[in-house]
Amino acid sequence: MKLCMALFVCVAVLTAWFFTADAKELFITTIKDEPYAMSKGSELEGYCIDLISELSKKLGFKYNLHLVKDNRYGAMDSSGNWNGMIGEVIRGEADLAVAPLTVTAVRERFVDMTTPFIQTGLSFILREATDPEDSTFSLLAPFSTDMWIGIIIAFLLTGFCIFLVGRISPSEWAEPDTEEHSFTLLHSFWYITGALTLQGAGPHPKALSGRVVSAIWWLFSVLLLACYLCNLKSALNSNSKHISIKSFADLANQDVINYGTIESGSTMLFFKNSNNPVYRRIYQHMERKKSYVSNAEEGIRRTQEGNFAFIGEAVSLDLAVARYCKLTRSPEVISMRSYAIAAPLGSPLVKNLTVAILQLSESGELTYLREKWWASSCVGTGGAHISEALQPYDLRGLFLLLGLGLGIGLLLALLELLSRAHNQAKDGKVGKNITM
Repeated sequence: MKLCMALFVCVAVLTAWFFTADAKELFITTIKDEPYAMSKGSELEGYCIDLISELSKKLGFKYNLHLVKDNRYGAMDSSGNWNGMIGEVIRGEADLAVAPLTVTAVRERFVDMTTPFIQTGLSFILREATDPEDSTFSLLAPFSTDMWIGIIIAFLLTGFCIFLVGRISPSEWAEPDTEEHSFTLLHSFWYITGALTLQGAGPHPKALSGRVVSAIWWLFSVLLLACYLCNLKSALNSNSKHISIKSFADLANQDVINYGTIESGSTMLFFKNSNNPVYRRIYQHMERKKSYVSNAEEGIRRTQEGNFAFIGEAVSLDLAVARYCKLTRSPEVISMRSYAIAAPLGSPLVKNLTVAILQLSESGELTYLREKWWASSCVGTGGAHISEALQPYDLRGLFLLLGLGLGIGLLLALLELLSRAHNQAKDGKVGKNITM
């Protein structure tokens, strides 16, 4: 009987202590890391901020949130002291650390960690390649459909303009007293086709107006061909470099695309300490090429520039793919790891937080938060090959130059015709006076 009474008292004391612990204001430390915690004016927003809010509603605690003072996650130095958020939890400066904290064996020895709220691993991102089915029409790839339509319209207008100038300008007439001319409509189009292929096709215009139109069309053709050849070379190089790379084995077995990860980070240490021959080759390549980057932003930037693969945590790479439409992530994920909340050793909060996180997962709330903060901004965009093709607005200056040249040519042809008519009228008036 006494034993039962003692157990009842212990349970009552522990229950009261749990409720007291849950009801007090908790000091929570976090770190700025997109999209987990980001500045919004004087406040913070992000995945972890929403997670803390949902947990506080379920467990009924109030909290005071602050950013970690040294802007570190938490690592132990040579003297055995911890820095970052883990250090604040160990020293009692914070009751919880809510951030993308990776669960590791070393951390588990000094703090208690809840069940993970995000599962991730290592993967890599590449610049998205042109679809292989488009290789049949690779010669058309440098220009977009609108651009090709614009070129055809420019070609037709220029040919028709040459024809009109030949009809209007008296200098193009075969005989001064007839309306015959050498620039027929067919010859006009043949003439500008020769110029477009950098070949001559006589006869050439004799009038100033015709020469102006021809010169503008030659300039337009040379610049257009330069843009086409430059973009064609870029497209072909892109296709040849983006061989089928879908796994770390594919990455290690090729030497076309360079790759790297953050220098001295946990990802680099994984490849350095791994006994897997594929992962060892990847580490040796990064050491030989010195292809490390200082941070994730640099790795994403180099990947966007092309001919580089950035290796990092899949959940962070997914965010980069959602933000930058030209990037794609490898489907292979290795070295599975997870993010969890850290609390002091023996903290009664861990059990309650674990149950609450599991409830949020089962209700779909964690999935909703993931979709909310990893939402893609690439909705409605085409493939990479479409975005790479030159659009009409990219060369609008060139088309404006051609239009201006055609207008000037027609104006000069009209002036030549008026001048010829004026001279003929003047000559006729002088001859009439002499006759009289």
